Amino acid sequence: MSAEQGSIASVTDRVRPVTIGAPVTSLYFLGDRAAFVCGEEDVALVDRQGEITHVAVHGGGILCAASDGERIVIGGDDGKVVALDAKGEVSTLATDAKRRWIDNIALHSDGTVAWSAGKMAFVRSPKGEEKSLEVPSTVGGLAFAPKGLRLAIAHYGGATLWFPNMAATPELFTWAGSHLSVTFSPDNKFLVTAMHEPALHGWRLADNRHMRMSGYPGRVKSMSWSADGKFLATSGADTVIMWPFASKDGPMGKEPAMLAPLQARIAVVACHPKQSVLAAGYSDGTILMVRLEDGAEILVRRNGTPAVSALAWNAKGTWLAFADEEGSGGLLEL
Repeated sequence: MSAEQGSIASVTDRVRPVTIGAPVTSLYFLGDRAAFVCGEEDVALVDRQGEITHVAVHGGGILCAASDGERIVIGGDDGKVVALDAKGEVSTLATDAKRRWIDNIALHSDGTVAWSAGKMAFVRSPKGEEKSLEVPSTVGGLAFAPKGLRLAIAHYGGATLWFPNMAATPELFTWAGSHLSVTFSPDNKFLVTAMHEPALHGWRLADNRHMRMSGYPGRVKSMSWSADGKFLATSGADTVIMWPFASKDGPMGKEPAMLAPLQARIAVVACHPKQSVLAAGYSDGTILMVRLEDGAEILVRRNGTPAVSALAWNAKGTWLAFADEEGSGGLLEL
């Protein structure tokens, strides 16, 4: 069944429209406000009544952002790493000595922040201690492991695992090609990168065993782990591709599940934080909520609008926020 048939359940009439007025690149919740991160200068904080407060965070382009629910840390082309808290207050955490672009950001649950500029990855502890590591080529993505202070750095030729607080040599996981983003499985057993070519690559951390996850028609730009950690949902096709990670071998030798097929490419995926549900945003503007066990769909937004650029659930999973490439968005209370 597809949204285009008009025969599936719909909650479009319950969406509160939001007009941000600028392209939105990512979305997070800070307390009870949705934070729409724009491509330039601003973050728009939107409360549940739809009231919008614009906060200037950078002097130019916003290149990356990450959030732990308490704050959003944002990197820009002005060479600054800034934090925005739930009160709407902005603080500068770091300024690159050479004013290079800040390309990637990652946050650890203990408050440690990582960012990259060029080939350099930086880590700053909550006490303000800073460490750096140079990798073989420009950093494509950063991710902290769910346990322990270990940072994965994606780059050309693979990914580097770095323990910033230990003298140990960083561990290199090699695979030919350009790796543009990286994520750890929630159980800390697998590392997965999205590549420049239309494919993912994974490693089992226990023995560095390779996992090839290919067959996509387009590049994977969005990845999200299911609440139970058993599936990795991805964009890049005209269905949501769900890779299985429940067994000790992960997706090795297994076919992925495919959910919510449409005549449009998936642009963004966001798994619900508590339940076996995900939200999928498409290149034609459609947004669906999908139940993982049976693929049942609920229409959140109809097609015929600009491509969906960002989706986010609040921590309790009671609100879904979305935005498109031209700055229109919405809030849905569930």
